Amino acid sequence: MNEPIAKKATKKRFHFPKSADAPAVEVDDAEPTGTAHVKKVAATDKKASKRQTASVAEVSPPAAEIEARAKRAKKEKVVRDSFTMPKSDYEKIAALKQKCLAAGVSAKKSEILRAGLLLLDAAAPKRLLAAVTAVEPVKTGRPAKS
Repeated sequence: MNEPIAKKATKKRFHFPKSADAPAVEVDDAEPTGTAHVKKVAATDKKASKRQTASVAEVSPPAAEIEARAKRAKKEKVVRDSFTMPKSDYEKIAALKQKCLAAGVSAKKSEILRAGLLLLDAAAPKRLLAAVTAVEPVKTGRPAKS
C-alpha cells in the first residue's frame, strides 16, 4: 500500500528558445524512468544559418588587416584637466577655430591647444623659450566673481 506510484510517461516536449550563444535544446519527458532527456537540435532555420555564416565572416578579418591592427599602438588614455588663462587668449582660440572653419576644417578647443603643443615641440629650443617668456603669468585658481 505504501508503494510509490509511478507516473505514466507522456509524449510532451518542451522547446527552449534559441539564443545567440547556445544551440537550441529540446527536453523529452517521455523517458520510462521519468527523468528528463536533453538533446541538442541542429539549426534548421535557413535564415539563422546564414546569419551565423555572416557573423563568422565578420569575425575573421583578412591576414593583412590583422597585421595592421598588431602594428597600431593602443589608444592613449585621455586626462581631463582644467587651467586658467586670460580672456584674450581664450578669444585667440575662438579666432583660430574660425580660421579652421574658413579653411573647411572643424576643430575643437582641445585640438587647437594640442596642435599648438605639436608646433612648440617641433620648435627649436631658443624659439620655445622665447614663446614661453612672451606669455604673461596668470594667477592660478578660479577667477574672482565679477
